[in-house]
Amino acid sequence: GALGGDVYLGKSPNSDAPCANGVFRFNSDVGPSGTPVRFIGSSSHFGPHIFEGELLNIQFDISTVKSCVSYTIWKVGDYDASLGTMLLETGGTIGQADSSWFKIVKSSQLGYNLLYCPFSSDDQFCLKVGVVHQNGKRRLALVKDNPLDVSFKQVQ
Repeated sequence: GALGGDVYLGKSPNSDAPCANGVFRFNSDVGPSGTPVRFIGSSSHFGPHIFEGELLNIQFDISTVKSCVSYTIWKVGDYDASLGTMLLETGGTIGQADSSWFKIVKSSQLGYNLLYCPFSSDDQFCLKVGVVHQNGKRRLALVKDNPLDVSFKQVQ
C-alpha cells in the first residue's frame, strides 16, 4: 500500500560522511526490499530476544568495509533547521548513553512505534520516530505527531 515500505540505508543529502549514513523508508511496500536490521538490547537477560519497552540499539545488518562499520548503527543527528526536526542517521555507538537509544512500544493504531529515549527508558523522556520528506525521499526523523507504525519480519 501507499503507506508501507521497508527501511533502508542511503546517502544523506548534503552529507560529507564517507559512507551512506541516512535512515530512509521506501515509498511503497511493493518493490525493493529494505536493509535488514538487528536489535541489540541493553539488558543482560539470557537469550537472543528483545522485549517491548527495553532500551536498545538498532544496527543495519549488512556487510561493509571496516571503515564504515560505525555507519550501520542508528542514532539521532543534529537539528535540521530546513526540516524543523532531528533526522535519524547512522554513526551511533552500541551500548553507550548517547544519541543511540531507542525502544519499541505498542502502537495505539497498528503494530508498534519506535521511540528515541536519550536519557532513560521512562516514556515521558522519549520522543516519537516518524517520517519527513527530504528531497523526494521519506526520511526517518523525530516527530511530535503521527509516529510511524511499524511491523517486523524475521529475515534469514
